[in-house]
Amino acid sequence: MNDKVCLTRQCDVLCIGLNRPDKLNAMDIDLYVQLAEAYGRLDGDPSLRCGVLYAEGAHFTAGLELDQWAEQFRKGCFPELPAVACDPFGLDPDRRLSKPMVVAVQGICFTAGLELMLAGDIRVASEDCRFGQIEVRRGLYPVGGATVRFIQNMSWGNAMRYLLTGDEFCAREAHRLGLVQEVCEVGQAFERALDIAQRIARQAPRAVLQTLSSARKSLDEGGLEAIDRLIPDLLPLLGSEDFSEGVASFLERRPARFVGR
Repeated sequence: MNDKVCLTRQCDVLCIGLNRPDKLNAMDIDLYVQLAEAYGRLDGDPSLRCGVLYAEGAHFTAGLELDQWAEQFRKGCFPELPAVACDPFGLDPDRRLSKPMVVAVQGICFTAGLELMLAGDIRVASEDCRFGQIEVRRGLYPVGGATVRFIQNMSWGNAMRYLLTGDEFCAREAHRLGLVQEVCEVGQAFERALDIAQRIARQAPRAVLQTLSSARKSLDEGGLEAIDRLIPDLLPLLGSEDFSEGVASFLERRPARFVGR
């Protein structure tokens, strides 16, 4: 992993940082592949329970480096990824990160940056954020998930308002629309995202993964499909060590110590 993506571990949380601040963290193909490898590391390490995606410098990302990506897209596909990598945009169901991702954004968050953020599960924005899904202003349209996730997170009219105009919007508007869950002071987004991730990491790992899986099934396959799996997918958890520990901690009035079994 070179310096276009930096990794640090905070106990059970893997912090994944975009690290091209001199280029406004613009995503070239190398950064995309390295980011996918970092997601794969999070997904494949059983000792890691949650991730935080953030960016070094004043801005999250200005988006794709279009000269590289236009050539790539003319091939009709995203870049090929290593076998152990996960798709950071969450578009490939066979390469989707199975663990929760909390995203911290600041400054400029355009195009692919906004789509990366929306591929996460919980989003925290700094007050200075400038959001823009501006592909229509470049003769393109979003292919990193925005046309799906805008609609999942807000109404049709609100989604079209920004997808079709390419207009920018601020952190408070993103919060009103449901694209971010919290807005915090400048310089505090990463710490707040890490706090949320650590709270997730303290819960029972198998229960967290199953909760996330059930919620995604509802989005991807519909509510009825998710409902059909509720009890069948609960049964394995009832026989787990963590369930026994959860009951014991409740009866003994103490914090639970979950081990993921």
